Amino acid sequence: MSAVPQINDRKRRIEFKQILIATDFSDASQRAFDYAVAIAHRYGSTVFIVHAMAPDPREPVPIYPLPRELDRGRLEAEERMKQLAQDPRIQDLNLQLVLEQGPVWDVLSPVIQRENVDLLVLGTRGRGGLKKLALGSVAEVVLRLAPRPVLTIGPKAPLAGAASTEFKRILFATDLGPTSTQAFPYALSMAEDYGAQLVLLHMVPPMPLPELGPAMCVPAVYGAEEVANWEETTRAESAKKLRELLPPNTKLAAEPEYVVGTDFVPEGILDVAAAHSIELIVMGADRTSAPRLAAHIPWDLTHEVICHAKCPVLTVGN
Repeated sequence: MSAVPQINDRKRRIEFKQILIATDFSDASQRAFDYAVAIAHRYGSTVFIVHAMAPDPREPVPIYPLPRELDRGRLEAEERMKQLAQDPRIQDLNLQLVLEQGPVWDVLSPVIQRENVDLLVLGTRGRGGLKKLALGSVAEVVLRLAPRPVLTIGPKAPLAGAASTEFKRILFATDLGPTSTQAFPYALSMAEDYGAQLVLLHMVPPMPLPELGPAMCVPAVYGAEEVANWEETTRAESAKKLRELLPPNTKLAAEPEYVVGTDFVPEGILDVAAAHSIELIVMGADRTSAPRLAAHIPWDLTHEVICHAKCPVLTVGN
């Protein structure tokens, strides 16, 4: 079976048939668990609950591993995994528990590949955003490296419940680039599946001063007119491109809304999400296959949106 989520070209439907929940048993992980379970019920998904135990500290002299009955950390983790498995909400789901020792990404990556995982679910905690992800300081690297869509439950997202997991208002934020194009089928398919209002947003950053050209050398009134003309043209072009994203066979419960703004991108996305009471944000995110690069490449936009969004954020990589 292909690792790419099942897509029906005619209906452009994406199904999350294998969902991975990464947990460290924290409150943030529990919030992610709640959302993942609700999504799994809608799609009839197999759920993989994965916990990566911290690797043993390096020793100057090799030592034998502790006998299982003396490995307190493993025994405690096994007990916590059993408690999750006994949650009555997942009794009718196909559930797989994975408990391994090692760095988080080293544990998650083989499961994602082996099981053809369609969706990875993470929780964040604290005001530090991605630096304080539920999986620890390496979780930002995990979020960047994941070859599958990642649903991140930020610290300001509501607790999962019947209302908050129905995703009745979905925002697709796009820069109209190739990565966003890959993310759009997820927004469209989920809007169809959930009967949601779909809002398509292109946020154009404010016009850089050098682009004003000769207008910078004339009275302010002419400079303002130049900016106004640029904004009007840009809005019209962007709105046209947003409308062209929808295929003719789209089956949405309501007419989609198209929004074009001229603001700094993270703030603009968050403001539109708040104004429209958005329950899920879908956006593209550039990712890299190199762990070292993943720790250093700028990811400020995605970071800010996830940190401050009052709803889950689904990122789809290139």
